[in-house]
Amino acid sequence: MRPKNNLTVMINLINLFRELWQEHIFWTRNFIISTVSELDDLEFVTNRLLRNPTDFANILKLYYGNEKAKKFETLFREHLTIAGSLVNHAKAGDIEAANEDRRNWYKNADEIVAFLASINPYWNMKKFQTLFYHHLKMTEDEAMYRLNGRYAQDIINFDVIQAEALKMADIMSCGIIDQFYSK
Repeated sequence: MRPKNNLTVMINLINLFRELWQEHIFWTRNFIISTVSELDDLEFVTNRLLRNPTDFANILKLYYGNEKAKKFETLFREHLTIAGSLVNHAKAGDIEAANEDRRNWYKNADEIVAFLASINPYWNMKKFQTLFYHHLKMTEDEAMYRLNGRYAQDIINFDVIQAEALKMADIMSCGIIDQFYSK
C-alpha cells in the first residue's frame, strides 16, 4: 500500500533514495579497498554491500509490488557480483576475464535501466543509462586508481561518484513522486 500523499512522505522518499545510493557507493568503495588491500573485513564488507539491493527492493516493493521489487533486487545484486568479479580479475591481472566481466556489467546495466523504464514512465531510460554507464566507468576507475596506488586521484574520483549517485537517487525518487503523488 502506498503512503499518503503529503510533503513529508515525499521528502522522506527523496532522503531514503539518497541514503541508499550513498550506501551503495560507500560499501562498494569499502569492498574495493578491502579487496585490493586484502583486509580481514572483506567478508563482512561484502555481506553488507550485498544487503543494498534488498534495501532498495524493500522500498520499491511499496510502489511496485513484490515481483517487480525482487526483479530489481536480482538485477542489482548481479551488478554488484559482476563488479566484484571485475575487481578481482583486474587485481589478478586477468585481462581477458576482466574484459568479459566489463561486457557483462554493461549488459546488466542495460537490463536494470530497461527494467526501471518499464515500471515507471518518468524514469528516462536514456538519461538513466548515461548516468549508469558513467557510474560503471567511474567505479572501475576507482578500483584501478586503488590498485595502482593513485590515492589522490581515487579520492577526487570518489567525489564525482558521490555527486553522480545523488543524481541517480533524485531521478528515482522524483520518478516515484511524479508517478504516484503528482496526480
